[in-house]
Amino acid sequence: MKFRPCIDLHQGRVKQIVGSTLTEGDASALRTNFTSELPPAHYAEMYRRDGLTGGHVIMLGPGNEAAASEALAAWPGGLQLGGGITGANAAEWLERGAAAVIVTSYVFRDGQVLEERLHELRELVGRERLVIDLSCRKRQDRYYVVTDRWQKFTGVEINPESLAYFADFCGEFLIHAADVEGKCGGVAEDLVADLAEWTPLPTTYAGGVRDLNDLRLVRELGENRLDVTIGSALDIFGGTTISYREAVNFCAET
Repeated sequence: MKFRPCIDLHQGRVKQIVGSTLTEGDASALRTNFTSELPPAHYAEMYRRDGLTGGHVIMLGPGNEAAASEALAAWPGGLQLGGGITGANAAEWLERGAAAVIVTSYVFRDGQVLEERLHELRELVGRERLVIDLSCRKRQDRYYVVTDRWQKFTGVEINPESLAYFADFCGEFLIHAADVEGKCGGVAEDLVADLAEWTPLPTTYAGGVRDLNDLRLVRELGENRLDVTIGSALDIFGGTTISYREAVNFCAET
């Protein structure tokens, strides 16, 4: 199980936000757990020193392009880039140093998959440099992919068939359990277990990790097949329940 670090960017700064509160046009609903006084490059350089590859830089809304470019320049080829990725800009972000681009909303419309855009992106950047974000929320005991800042449910259920379908177009999955993301209240155990059984690709799970016990749960329920990312719980993002060094060392041992 690899530790995949993150750099979440909002309005040009490194932040930790409860993703389900990031609604368009309603700033009052936004819940921010942490805002860093340090630049994005600080975190990218730290991840580079520790040899942590495959982490992700996520642009949460507009105004983050310069900050994202700064992070990529500090760890060229070491970080993936997501947030607003389209067929028009995917190749450019790879040229700026992203190891891969991460896409969600661009390949959905009105809750349905736009297969032509999946083909477009695979042709543009290559399957191995495309990560599909299938972040999801629970509805009637099933998990469905959500788009547009995790506010819009699609008709795509997380199951063996959907994962096999998307695997034809990408090299990895990034999957946030959006209902628990940013809340440091524990992981979505059922989703972790299902992903371990179903995923045909390297998959990073995110959402709810608060301490070493949760890392153990992800390792055990995930049968050591899933990688993991941690945000708000980490001390480097203002958290108090797990340190960055503890997370790095734990995952290095598994």
